[in-house]
Amino acid sequence: MRAVVIDGEGGPEVLSVQEVPDPVPGEDEVLIDVVAAGLNRADVQQRRGFYPPPDGASPIPGLEVSGHVADPGTSAFHEGDAVVALLAGGGYAEKVAVPSGQVVRAPDGVGLLEAAALPETAATVWSNLVLQAGLEEGDDVLIHGASGGIGVMAIQVSLALGAVPHVTAGSAAKLGVARSLGARTLINYREQDFVQELRTATAGRGADVILDVVGAKYLARNVESLATGGRLVVIGLQGGTTAELDLGTLMGKRASIAGTTLRARPVGEKTAIMAAVRDSVWPLVASGGVRPFVDRVFPLEQVAEAHTYFDGGEHTGKILLSMR
Repeated sequence: MRAVVIDGEGGPEVLSVQEVPDPVPGEDEVLIDVVAAGLNRADVQQRRGFYPPPDGASPIPGLEVSGHVADPGTSAFHEGDAVVALLAGGGYAEKVAVPSGQVVRAPDGVGLLEAAALPETAATVWSNLVLQAGLEEGDDVLIHGASGGIGVMAIQVSLALGAVPHVTAGSAAKLGVARSLGARTLINYREQDFVQELRTATAGRGADVILDVVGAKYLARNVESLATGGRLVVIGLQGGTTAELDLGTLMGKRASIAGTTLRARPVGEKTAIMAAVRDSVWPLVASGGVRPFVDRVFPLEQVAEAHTYFDGGEHTGKILLSMR
């Protein structure tokens, strides 16, 4: 099969498409003929040498795919079923073997190519906003990086739950995307102080939940932005890993901070998350309340160009690789 190989550490030039052996599914794994794979920041970090795959995972990048079941193994799937899957690696390839619990049938209401934009974003958003932070109707939620794949999914899920999304992004164009999806408060972090803007938008109370991809750079200001009893969930470290925090502020607000990752979670946890996505997010997709937001689709052979485009930071929503 054709697959992307990472030759060294560095820029997109270290990526190439090569012929490699087909994966051999293990016990309780499903073999998928891949239609498309989603690009994620984790793939970029792996390419740069900062985020190696977990033990036992494929060295081929790619954390989410859509496709057809080629070999269902002992699972309840059937050959030819249209599915999507959450991976620990291996998605940038024509075939991938995945634990059956991390595979779910593709949702109604979208094409199979577009569906590749959903597994990682839906799993990340649902597991963090709902399962971790307990987001519910009426909550104010601050979403950083609002125009990326996670951000556009978080806005839509928040609105579907009856929460109020307030967002940050770095340009008018990106904030325009957030506006089109229904975000309430639009904050350009290059020009505005998100702490003050959020305080104004919430009549001084702050956010019940904050979903953060920045990390250390925003830690103190995020805590300052929390409402009493607020929950901060850190899912990315684009702004560094180390920061000082006034614990008195955190304690005074009776607030909490959680840090999570998805890729290295055990199969059992990913199985539970994907079941929740299937049961709770897929009906929203079928009804049109949540939709994949695809910026561009590149053929597999143009993986280096796709990563160059991703690195440029101007995309909104997801970038996909098509195998056909």
